[in-house]
Formats: sequence, C-alpha cells, structure tokens
Amino acid sequence: MSHHRDRIVSHVDTHPGVHFNELGRELDLATGQLQYHLGELRRADRVVAESLYGRTHYYTPEYDEWERTAVAVVRRETARDVVLYLVESGPSSPTAVADALDIARSTLEWHVGHLHEQALVEKRRDERGRVTLALAAPEETAALLRLVEPSVPDRLLDRFTRLVDNLVSE
Repeated sequence: MSHHRDRIVSHVDTHPGVHFNELGRELDLATGQLQYHLGELRRADRVVAESLYGRTHYYTPEYDEWERTAVAVVRRETARDVVLYLVESGPSSPTAVADALDIARSTLEWHVGHLHEQALVEKRRDERGRVTLALAAPEETAALLRLVEPSVPDRLLDRFTRLVDNLVSE
C-alpha cells in the first residue's frame, strides 16, 4: 500500500466520520489525489464511505450503519451539544434544551430532526401533546461521543449559525 493510503487509513481510524474536505485539509492532499486513493481504499474494503446531509464521511469497516450515521451527525457541534445535554440532564423539553444551549428553537429543531432521523433522539409526547426529548440508545450514544470531536471549520459554521440566530431573534 502506498504511503498516502497508509496515512489516510490511519487518519480515518483515529478520526472516524471525518468528512472528505477535512481529510484533504488534515493530510494536505489535493482533491484528485485524495479521490483516487479513497477509491482504491474503498475497493480494497479498507475504508467505508457514508454520505449524509451533503457530506461524505469515512470510516474503517468495523463500524455498522447506525454507528456511521450517528457519528456523522454528532460531528456537528450543535448536534453534539444537544446529545451531551441529554446525556447529562436526561429527558428534557425542547425549550429547556434550547435555553441551556442558547440557541434558537428553529436551530434546535433542525438538529433534533437529524438526530431523530438517525435514531439518536426520540421525541416523546405526553397525554397533553407536550414533547420531551430523550436519547434513544443512551449507552451506545455516550460511547460514540468519545470518538468524535468536531473540526474547527464545523465549529465555526455552527457558531456562526448561533450568532445569526441570536441576532435574528433580538
């Protein structure tokens, strides 16, 4: 295997769910070069690609589909913050989560929608129709959180979104 492929597999192994652009930046590889090597690695079953919400994320083969999609979602800082809040606080109302994270309800709903689609968060309704957010698989989700640290560009995008939400809501 080439030096570049070894570097790619090593990086994907230590950063599961890394997306294509981040991988290229971190390893200082040109787009075409990275595409070529990832194609070869995928054909050799050394890496697995998972496309979700406009980004392609890469994993080593030991991750199952639920783990891959869960990691991809919690790589976004705000989604990760929502999950961390639910890990620490337990089932909570959307208002409590939005207030604690200082984000707009619309931002929360966007992230919760993705967390719900990927079976990380459940929306439970009581007899009066009030919603409570809860982790669908608390232990498995907490374990996956240890694998993920959002990239700097992802953090900047999420923080910019929060800033705009705060300005619009004022």
